[in-house]
Amino acid sequence: MLAPTPELRPLHAAEKSRLILVSNRGPVEHWFDDSQRIRRREAAGGVASALGAVAKRSPVTWLAAAASEADKAVAILGGKVRIASDSELRLLELPPAAYEHFYQSFCNPILWFVQHSLGHLLDRRDLASEALASWHAGYLPVNRRFAEAAIEEIPGDGSSAQVMLHDYHLYLAPRFIRASRPQAALQHFVHIPWPAPSDWRHLPSFLVRRLCGAMLANDSIVFQTEAFVENFMATCDAYLGGRAVVRERYGSIQFLGHTAHVTSNPVSVDVDELKALRSTPQWQEYRRALTAPPGVKTIVRVDRLDPSKNVERGFEAFELLLKRNPGLRGRVRFLAFLVPSRCGVPEYASYAKRVFDRVNAINAVYGNPEWTPVTLFYEHNRTQALAGLSLYDVLLVNSLADGMNLVSKEGPVVNANDGVLVLSEAAGSFEELRHGAIAIDPYDVGGTADALRAALSMEPVERRIRQQALRDAICAHQITDWLRQQLKDLSIAEHMKRFASEASA
Repeated sequence: MLAPTPELRPLHAAEKSRLILVSNRGPVEHWFDDSQRIRRREAAGGVASALGAVAKRSPVTWLAAAASEADKAVAILGGKVRIASDSELRLLELPPAAYEHFYQSFCNPILWFVQHSLGHLLDRRDLASEALASWHAGYLPVNRRFAEAAIEEIPGDGSSAQVMLHDYHLYLAPRFIRASRPQAALQHFVHIPWPAPSDWRHLPSFLVRRLCGAMLANDSIVFQTEAFVENFMATCDAYLGGRAVVRERYGSIQFLGHTAHVTSNPVSVDVDELKALRSTPQWQEYRRALTAPPGVKTIVRVDRLDPSKNVERGFEAFELLLKRNPGLRGRVRFLAFLVPSRCGVPEYASYAKRVFDRVNAINAVYGNPEWTPVTLFYEHNRTQALAGLSLYDVLLVNSLADGMNLVSKEGPVVNANDGVLVLSEAAGSFEELRHGAIAIDPYDVGGTADALRAALSMEPVERRIRQQALRDAICAHQITDWLRQQLKDLSIAEHMKRFASEASA
C-alpha cells in the first residue's frame, strides 16, 4: 500500500499528554521511489499489525527506530509523521554501528533464539562472549536512547504519563525511564514466548538478571499466555534470588521497592478491518489469480521465513503426504507465502536455503507439466497473502514456538471454504483455538502429514462446525478487547501512583 510523502509537524515539548507507545519497528516503513520521493507502506509482521490498530483507536505518540534509508531521512527532518487522525510516529535515528550490534547480533538471533527455546541451534564458537560484546556495544546504548526519547515526551515526574513498551528489543528501557520519571505508568507487552528458566542457560547469568530486573521497573508486564507468565515468574525467582519477592498467587513481583503486576492478555486481530479488505479491487484480483483449478484442494501457510516457524518440516510433512497417498497427486497444491526475514543473520540464511532446496526437490520429484505441488511466494505482500488465506481448504501453522501467531486468527476470519486449521500445540493461539483446530506436535512430521490428510478428507459438516468454533473464539477477543485491557491496566497503575503520592503528601 503506497502513501504520499509523509506529513511532518515540528516537535513541541509542551504537547498534551497522550499514550506513548515504544517499539523497535513502527507501523509504516518508508522508501524512495524512482523519482527519489519518500513513499510509505504498511510494515510487515504481527506486532506492526496489532499496534497499528492501537494508533487508530487511541491518541498515540509512537516512538520507533528509523530502519530504512528513507526512514532515516524522515528522522533527520525532525518531525512527527501522522499515522492516524490523532496519532503520530516519531522515528529515531540511531548510530548505525550500535544498531547493528543491537539488532543483528543481540536481538536477532541471540535473544530471539533463546526465547523460542532454540538456543541450541546457535552456531557460535563463544556465544557468551558474543552476547556480552553485543550487549555493551548495542543492546544497552540503543535501549538507553529509546528511553531518552520516551523521557523527552513525558513532562515533569511523569505523574500524568502512560507508556506502553513492546517486545524483546526494549527490556532495559523501563529501568532508565523509571529512574528519570518515577511516577510514570509503565507497561511492557511481550509478543514472543517467555521460556522456562532452563532455556536462559545459553546467556551469561549477569545478562538474564539485568533483563529481568529492568523489566520489573514496569507497573504491568503482560504476556500472550498464562504459561509465559508462569515461566517469567519462575525465571525471576531463579535468577534474582532473594532480591525479588515473587507472589505467584497474586501475580506480582516486588523488586527494589517496586511492585510489578504480571498477567496475560492474548493479542488478536481486527475482524472488521479484515472483512473490509475482501471488497477491495486488489484483493479480488489476487483471489482470481490464486483460485485453484476445479477438483484441486489447497493447503496454505503464511509465515516469515524464520527457523521458529518450522517451515521446512511443514514441507517435509507435505512431501510425506504425497508419498503415502499417491491418489492426492495432482489433486492438492500447497501455496506458501513466505516473508523474507533477517537475511543477514547466518542461521536465517542457511535455513532459507534448506527450505528452497526442499521445495525444489518436492516439485522435481512429484510435479509434472500440468501440476506444481508447491508454489512459493517470497515477498512482503499482505493483501496477496490474505487473499490466499481466503482460499485454503487447510491452513498449516506448525511453528516450534510462537508468542501468538496472528495468521491462525486471520485465516478463519477471511476464509470462504470452511477451511480446516492444523495448529501447533506450541503456538500461543492454541489456548484460544484448540477446540476448532486439529492439534499437532510441531516436531512430529508423520503426525503432521496425518493431520493434513484428515483435514483434506474431513466431512463438510465437521468443517463448518470447526470453522464456526474458530470464528467464535476470535470474535470473542478481538484487538479492541486486547487494547481495552491494556489501557485499563495502565490507567489502574496511573491512579494507584497518584493515590500513593497524595497519601504521602
